[in-house]
Amino acid sequence: MTSRKRTADDDKLPIRMLHDRVLVSLEQEGERKSSAGILIPATAQMGRRLAWAKVVAIGANVRTVEIGDRVLFDPEDRAEVEVRGDDYVLLRERDLHAVAAPRLEDGQTGLYL
Repeated sequence: MTSRKRTADDDKLPIRMLHDRVLVSLEQEGERKSSAGILIPATAQMGRRLAWAKVVAIGANVRTVEIGDRVLFDPEDRAEVEVRGDDYVLLRERDLHAVAAPRLEDGQTGLYL
């Protein structure tokens, strides 16, 4: 087994998502406002809460989402990864609960609702 040193060129290699994987970027997690206008700090403990994220890359077998869509998922079922200094979450398509995109206005309900 040989060991190879990591070079600056390794950071510039193209990355392709495989199978049914979806790479998402988490939306800003910070202070929120309730519908009544109450400010909820980012440190407040919440019950089990789903999270929204933006799709940045998809695998070849992904059928229901496209790059740029917003997706709803359970943040406890996630694998985090750092790519070129940015943090992302890697999910399987079946772990998505909902998709929000302007192209869905034709009455489709989606596969995972």
